[in-house]
Amino acid sequence: MLNEILTISGKQGLYKLLTSGRGALIVENIDETKKRLPVQGTDKVVSLGDISIFTEEREMPLREVFQAIEDKLGKKAVELDYRKASNGELIAFLEDIVPDFDHDRVYPSHIKKIISWYNMLVQAGENDFSAPQMPEQ
Repeated sequence: MLNEILTISGKQGLYKLLTSGRGALIVENIDETKKRLPVQGTDKVVSLGDISIFTEEREMPLREVFQAIEDKLGKKAVELDYRKASNGELIAFLEDIVPDFDHDRVYPSHIKKIISWYNMLVQAGENDFSAPQMPEQ
């Protein structure tokens, strides 16, 4: 599911990939507006399925981080106001979820994005954080 959810540089929010055409992707905002728009090949687009955070041992896929948050909080949004939270509060939040995250390479701005994206996904009902299934042969 996270492979179809995109973040687009310069645009707020998250977008669901609907289809791709010649030189453009057609995406839909996952919020309640469901606004569709084309995304040109010049825009920087990243799938949430391709994002990881650094831990002391490995790179942890974002879906695993989201699953850990869901396991901790249930299917509820994070109540911590990431916009007003201090760096210490953000770090304490992530330490509670991923105790071995790499403090040198994961910044408070990254934690804010994780919380923001998680809350958007939960609010939109896009909270299937299971591993993608490989097609049977």
